[in-house]
Amino acid sequence: MAELKMPELNSVIVAGNLTKDPVFRQTSNGTPVVNFHIAANRRYKDSTNQWQEDVCYVGIVAWNKLADSCKDRLKKGSAVLIDGELQSRTFKTEDGKNRTIVEIKAKRIQFLNKAAKSTNGEDVVVESDEADYEDNSFDKFLTDEESDLMKDKS
Repeated sequence: MAELKMPELNSVIVAGNLTKDPVFRQTSNGTPVVNFHIAANRRYKDSTNQWQEDVCYVGIVAWNKLADSCKDRLKKGSAVLIDGELQSRTFKTEDGKNRTIVEIKAKRIQFLNKAAKSTNGEDVVVESDEADYEDNSFDKFLTDEESDLMKDKS
């Protein structure tokens, strides 16, 4: 019997609001990186048919141009749509213990419109806050043929 090949699929899309201001830094070789957490809300009806709300807190990391694009656009409360993949990483805590976390490595971040208050107190939609940025740094690992195939799917 033929062996069943499991598909290699790791894709996440989530929307939410930043829980704190993002943390920007650079690696030792100068690569920009940003980390932040979002709260993603979910509404559902419980067994008594009453609406409930649940919150899921998710860690996000973005690299290179994608990290740079976040600098002037993100702060606590900012609304974003994240398209990325799950990744796990292990690190040592200050007391020497190993910790493993799972977070989303962003491939695309959409900065969602948010109403701002004008000087007279009315809501104003700030259209310039919406933009798409993609991190295509994985392209360097693809052959020209594979890269062309990826572009054809877009």
